[in-house]
Amino acid sequence: MSDRIHVPEVAEVVPFGRKNPFPSPILKNFNLNTPGSPKETHHVEMSMEGSGLEYSVGDALGVFPLNREDQVDEILKNLPFEVDVAVSLPEGGEAALRDALITSYDLRSLTPKFLKAWQQRSGSPDLRAVVESEDRAVMNDFCWGREVIDLVVDHAAEFTDAKDFVSVLKRLQPRLYSIASSPKAHPGEVHLTIAVVRYESHGRKRGGVCSTFFSDRCDGLNPGVFVHSNKAFQLVEDGDTPIIMVGPGTGIAPFRAFLEERCATGAKGKNWLFFGSPHRKTDFLYEEELTTMQKDGVLTRLDLAFSRDQKDKLYVQHLMEESGKELWSWIQDGAIFYVCGDASRMAKDVDAALHKIAETHGGLSAEDAAAYIKGLKKEKRYARDVY
Repeated sequence: MSDRIHVPEVAEVVPFGRKNPFPSPILKNFNLNTPGSPKETHHVEMSMEGSGLEYSVGDALGVFPLNREDQVDEILKNLPFEVDVAVSLPEGGEAALRDALITSYDLRSLTPKFLKAWQQRSGSPDLRAVVESEDRAVMNDFCWGREVIDLVVDHAAEFTDAKDFVSVLKRLQPRLYSIASSPKAHPGEVHLTIAVVRYESHGRKRGGVCSTFFSDRCDGLNPGVFVHSNKAFQLVEDGDTPIIMVGPGTGIAPFRAFLEERCATGAKGKNWLFFGSPHRKTDFLYEEELTTMQKDGVLTRLDLAFSRDQKDKLYVQHLMEESGKELWSWIQDGAIFYVCGDASRMAKDVDAALHKIAETHGGLSAEDAAAYIKGLKKEKRYARDVY
């Protein structure tokens, strides 16, 4: 009789993260904009119970969306493949073609590299002219507003089989959203503020993959999520330090989290928020929460820019300049300056306004103002989360 003891193998437990996203139940999901607004901004609350995932205010949540089923079905209708034929998944393993296109492949983004791969299999003279131009501007212009469905329908290509078809597609990437909640204020939960993207191009109605996933087709589903640490955009640990926050539109998200955190920890530091949107009546995101925080003294100052409520457009950078003297005083008193939102215009305009304030109220030359603000960044007193 053997004296060996058989020890059963124990499967390795893989913690939840980007490579193993946590299936998060959706607790609440509603539009923050009121009727009459052309905008649609969803507040989404998700459960993190049992995930082992932790986040700090300032971090982002990665979300794996699903593609539209009707779009996938239209693509398949125009291809000679069985919907249940097995194909490889970019993350490993296999799945039925239809399922793979819904869960794992990017059907929206076109790139010059993708166009070249498609053109090699297509007899479209128009597409060939675009690719053979070797002009990246021409190819980018062609790609704008088009998706995989446009190539399938308008520039048909011949593929060896379904595996050859998915080989030219890119992996569907997760979307990152600034977290709009404090874990101290909402234990076991994470909140998001999502601007729903919808538009029309080349005769088709389009939408952001993840934003329309939350607005149109997530009922009964538990999206895969993970925490994305953002070390460069953390709330200052010293609760006595004043902070200035500039977050128009969905840029409000991390600052809702900052304010909740400061309230939960009893921080005594002053808090100044600049928020902007088109109309106060329909687009004042988190109005009740922010005005309550102001009444309770948590939000020391709230400056609002509703750009379309008067003849001349009013933006957050204009309010900064109007209050430049006090803003400069806060900075001189050690305030941390935070900006979140659109990188292409808003963040640049806010940065220009900050330089102007340094010149006007700090008495600095343009060169010295630039050096001073560069120093703020180096000291981690000027942080940006822009996209």
